[in-house]
Amino acid sequence: MLKRAALVGAICAGPLALIVFAFLIGPAAIRNRPPNGAPNIVLIVADDLGFSDIGCYGAEVATPNLDQLAATGLRFTQFYNAARCCPSRASLLTGLYPHQAGVGHLLEDWHPPGYTAGLNEQSATIAELLQIAGYRTYHVGKWHVGGVAQTNERNHPLNRGFDRAYGTGGGGDHFALGLYDDNKYIKTPDDFYSTDAFADRAIDFIHTHRIQHAERPFFLHLCFTAPHFPLQARPADVERYRGKYASGWDALRQQRYTRQKELGVIDAQWPLSPRDSEAQSWEEVPKTARAELELRMSIYAAMIDSVDRGVGRVLDEIRQSGVEQDTVVIFVSDNGASAEAIETPGDERQLTDPTTPAHRSLGAGWANAANTPFRGYKMWLQEGGVSTPLIISWPRKLKHGGSITPQVGHVIDLMPTCLDLAHVKYPRVFQGRELTPLEGRSLVPILDGGTPTPRTLFWEHEGNRAIRDGDLKLVSDFRGSWQLYDLKTDRTETHNLSAQRPDVVARLNAIWQLWADRVGVVDWSTLPGSNYRPSPSYRKKSEPVAR
Repeated sequence: MLKRAALVGAICAGPLALIVFAFLIGPAAIRNRPPNGAPNIVLIVADDLGFSDIGCYGAEVATPNLDQLAATGLRFTQFYNAARCCPSRASLLTGLYPHQAGVGHLLEDWHPPGYTAGLNEQSATIAELLQIAGYRTYHVGKWHVGGVAQTNERNHPLNRGFDRAYGTGGGGDHFALGLYDDNKYIKTPDDFYSTDAFADRAIDFIHTHRIQHAERPFFLHLCFTAPHFPLQARPADVERYRGKYASGWDALRQQRYTRQKELGVIDAQWPLSPRDSEAQSWEEVPKTARAELELRMSIYAAMIDSVDRGVGRVLDEIRQSGVEQDTVVIFVSDNGASAEAIETPGDERQLTDPTTPAHRSLGAGWANAANTPFRGYKMWLQEGGVSTPLIISWPRKLKHGGSITPQVGHVIDLMPTCLDLAHVKYPRVFQGRELTPLEGRSLVPILDGGTPTPRTLFWEHEGNRAIRDGDLKLVSDFRGSWQLYDLKTDRTETHNLSAQRPDVVARLNAIWQLWADRVGVVDWSTLPGSNYRPSPSYRKKSEPVAR
């Protein structure tokens, strides 16, 4: 009691004592007043959603809420991710390339500082910086940038700037996830389905914020685990899509490609990329196998449909809270659709029940369609792996919604964008840690109608490499040769120019290597993950099983 009284007396003694007190109790407890006009920010991330998987980017899937968000906001057609869940989320939260944030692969402590078990001390999250600036901060859903087995772990959301957190460290069964609720670990509730549960909790946070903290803006980071495998959805949702995919993935790719040209989200001069070699022609698929494959796509569509409804319910709560005009909503996917082949070991059943515990995945054929019109998948650096829908809505600012911008952006831009929106400067030193300077740039000037400026962007994942410099892109698979494409005329990467322009290949290769050395990329062949071999339970694509 005496210590407490002395501490209270010191607080009253003057500003110097207040600084000491702030140091003692931690920076999150003493916050600045947010600047006037700082908007609420809702950053929504879908998991393994392909470029063409929502209606306003060409899909037949019912996504009226996201489509309406695009109709009142701005759609990006050349926005990029970091090819996989952990790296993209690390870049999104920190404004750094994945290796700079310590997440060069997944969460293996393989080779510090670029390949570790989570975000490093030279990075700060959006939530950490907004929290100090006076925002209330909420995380819901998939985290996947550091351990959450114990709440005292450094990279638990509560220790990375979030006031409240509900979700899961990674992913898994959508009907039975491992969950934390702030600092408690809880059992999966009855009738749990991840997409619905995450939307429910996001709504709860917004509602409670209105009651308890209405004087402060909020930052809500809502991360769905859908439509990531395993393919699972509520049966009633699946029934709405049964029979819609009987014509197969080749027809679906053509249908979406035609729709994308009509919408203006792709250039009509870009050809549809050839069907991926990992995916056979639908006509060659045995008729006995088609029903199960059709069901896979029906479940996948139902999962996206469910995400859209969840987004719609969150937006309804924002409207009911009376803050719609002052809320920026950002929707993005962490990578392209996945061609991973997942089968439950020892389980040879057909996928006849969408709630079955048997794990199944989309597979190369449907993933190829999900990434229309591009080549490649999640983990690979062709446009299908790294291109993502991005929608930004801000009713007070974007008076003439429904626009489409071809300006180039990347998930590293979302941290500086959020700071710009909140009128917060990125610090050189934060909580005694010297931070790596930001790599991204704010997208706010694009919202203001700014003119395009050249970008040079870089990627590395599992030895796959890429650089985009202006409209030129150099890309290669692990142990493969560089391929060169002019994305202005050929964003579907169908005409390799490397033989005709070796000087450009050499120049971009040199720039890429300088970047790789600077951010901490390590030769993939020296890391444990390069020993991967396909197995009966997991293949990166429809690869032959290793013998």
